[in-house]
Amino acid sequence: MIRGIHHISMKCDKADDLDRVKLFYCELLGLKVKREWPAGIMLDTGSGLLEIFKSGGNGGVLGTIRHVALASDDVDGDIARVRDAGFEVFKEPNDLVIPSDPPFPVRMAFCFGPLGEQVELFQER
Repeated sequence: MIRGIHHISMKCDKADDLDRVKLFYCELLGLKVKREWPAGIMLDTGSGLLEIFKSGGNGGVLGTIRHVALASDDVDGDIARVRDAGFEVFKEPNDLVIPSDPPFPVRMAFCFGPLGEQVELFQER
């Protein structure tokens, strides 16, 4: 039986991409390194892992998986740190009620991460 998502894997295109990965996910967003080895790193999101390999990326081509959504307690603060560090924000923080049953109020924003991935910062209200 499936218990949840263990990890999401990404790959770097350039040697210095891993430094930007650590800046973005660890320094700006507060994720912790779970384990690191010569070929990659795993970062703890609190409910799963991001696995990033040092080489073998796809040039930032957007694939079937559109974005990674990270649970946030402060979308506005997180997106401000991301923007101040020079990362592109392409959807500003906004409130939305997802028309589900029951209705689901959220605050969210989107930016591009260090490998060209789309990252959603998502706060349940």
